[in-house]
Amino acid sequence: MTHGSMTDQLMTRSFFDALRPLLRRLNAERTLSPGKLGVLSHLAEQGRATSSELAAVVQVSPQAISLAVGELERLGFVARVPDEEDRRRTWITLTDAGQQKLAQELASGYAWLDRAIAERLTPEGRKALEAAIPVLRKLGSEASVD
Repeated sequence: MTHGSMTDQLMTRSFFDALRPLLRRLNAERTLSPGKLGVLSHLAEQGRATSSELAAVVQVSPQAISLAVGELERLGFVARVPDEEDRRRTWITLTDAGQQKLAQELASGYAWLDRAIAERLTPEGRKALEAAIPVLRKLGSEASVD
């Protein structure tokens, strides 16, 4: 193992250790799990999806997505709509209540983060955070070219 890869491994662990409490705090402000929020977000962006598509996007098993969609449906946040051309296929769609809930959930996490940035970061810290955003987006993207 080279010295460079050890530094990268330490940086990876330090980054994750720094990120974990932020994610925990953001999620503490919310009433839905990150997976259910992922379902609602995907539906808001795409309009509709099948259960198997949602399982792939949220990265959970088909059984887990079935339970999550069932709960979201009971809460009135999603609806199941039969495909007009292929009756074997069922689409999951976002309801108006689901759209409102998604907006509330996102706003609650953002409100905490807005306050934390304003109260805890110096102007230099805010500039450093702003500079890190493109790097973080690149890490989260599917493209692996640098």
